[in-house]
Amino acid sequence: MAKLKLDLHEIYNRGDKIEAALNSIIEEAVDRRIDLVEIIPGKGSGQLKKRVLRFLNQPEIRKLYHRVEKDSKNFGRIFVHFRH
Repeated sequence: MAKLKLDLHEIYNRGDKIEAALNSIIEEAVDRRIDLVEIIPGKGSGQLKKRVLRFLNQPEIRKLYHRVEKDSKNFGRIFVHFRH
């Protein structure tokens, strides 16, 4: 199973870069028919994770993937599953 990984630790406080990185990874997954994207917002206060989930819940993004899974063992990790 092919998988992409996006670690947001480096750009956690740069809103414009976060949106661009998320758009880019979702677009790449769709274009390359990748099954799974792992997004790592980190544990922190949870604000970045909430921002990522809000991004993923936008209607134009939501239609691109199958489901979102929050890692039950690691609070700072989100999996986005695609069905092509």
